[in-house]
Amino acid sequence: MIRKFALVASAMALTFNSGLIQAKVSETEAAKLGAELTPVGAVVAGNADGSIPAWAGGITEAPAGYKEGDFHPDPYADDKVLFTITAKNYQEYAEFLSDGQKELFKAYPDTYEMPIYESRRSASLPQFVYDETAKNAVMAELIQGGNGVKNAAIGIPFPIPQNGVEAIWNHILRYRGETVKRFGGQAPVTASGDYNVIGFDEELIQKYSAKDATREKLLEENVISKFKQSVTSPARLAGTALLVHETMDQIREPRQAWTYNTGQRRVRRAPNVAYDAPGTASDGLRTSDDFDMFNGAPDRYNWELKGKQELYVAYNNYHLHSDKVKYEDILKPGHINPDLTRFEKHRVWVVEATLKPEFRHIYQKRVFFIDEDSWQIQVADMYDNRNELYRVGISHGINYYEVPTQWSTLDVYHDLNSRRYLALGLDNEEKMYEFNVDLKDREFTPEAMRRAGRR
Repeated sequence: MIRKFALVASAMALTFNSGLIQAKVSETEAAKLGAELTPVGAVVAGNADGSIPAWAGGITEAPAGYKEGDFHPDPYADDKVLFTITAKNYQEYAEFLSDGQKELFKAYPDTYEMPIYESRRSASLPQFVYDETAKNAVMAELIQGGNGVKNAAIGIPFPIPQNGVEAIWNHILRYRGETVKRFGGQAPVTASGDYNVIGFDEELIQKYSAKDATREKLLEENVISKFKQSVTSPARLAGTALLVHETMDQIREPRQAWTYNTGQRRVRRAPNVAYDAPGTASDGLRTSDDFDMFNGAPDRYNWELKGKQELYVAYNNYHLHSDKVKYEDILKPGHINPDLTRFEKHRVWVVEATLKPEFRHIYQKRVFFIDEDSWQIQVADMYDNRNELYRVGISHGINYYEVPTQWSTLDVYHDLNSRRYLALGLDNEEKMYEFNVDLKDREFTPEAMRRAGRR
């Protein structure tokens, strides 16, 4: 049962569809940000029994000895496991687990575990992001149908969300630095534990998050982000590339995408890189809009903000992130190695997305559990067209404290029918992410993609 918190007032319109007119947040409500609410809209106070502490600013400086380019040392390395949830005792903690999490205990009763640690509210962002979030609170608006946002820039657009689609836009537009270059890949893992790692290089320009972004400029240029992904291994796939321009107003202009195929040596428009089209080299284990737990246009679903609940989520997973760990240590039959994971109790927003009758998608319903401190989706339960649990996505996050930002280090998508899973974001054997690298718009064009492919 979802335990509602007082922050979600009964007067709010919690269900969003294209015919609903939304009221803006009042100045009085917005004044709670930085007081009883954190700058991004979470409740500052801890919970009643103290198992969730008060937010005290999150991580505001890196551990001693850390320098940019290093893998991130664990600031909580001395923490010990409080207890472990297993198939034998998970029902004792059922109110703090999603339905999908419960299914994982049923599916792998002998091996799946959740080691529970002290809750550390480590999420933090730069001050200028907090400042812009406060402005967004009273200015940001959904574009008709919820398929875009206007009058918002840099910060969380709806820190006091009035409905489910506002909450999902908070996830989509959350701050993850201005530019980033990532090295790593993904591995589809069979039921017996066999896998091949698909290597990626990725580059991302967050136009929405740039320090010089303005509400007017974003509306005029209509681009949230530019994303480029190149396959580096295995050799048979190396050189295959994807380019995506994500738009702010998806009614005016939907997502623009292109692919480069090494065999044909051609760049092609790729309008199918969206919704439930299979994700790149994922062996059919995730959809395009599963990437980053959810991305893209929200137009195929009705969105309901169910309230908040306390949930055990994968948080501060620095051990899993370590360069001392190899992929073979992580990737095990059925699921990743639970000994490398860390779960904590946190408050999450619960958003339920139900497929509209006039649209198709392999997921008839999705339930998202979104961290109140970072707006990162922590867990996603996906249901098929029989309304049965089909897949479970779990995001294992850390605070990249050189930015700072709370972001996933590894996303894992479990297919409950095939007993297979996809581990996306493997980086332990690669270079660490580079934030605020010098990336130019001219590098994110179909022409630049073509030139790179021919070199």
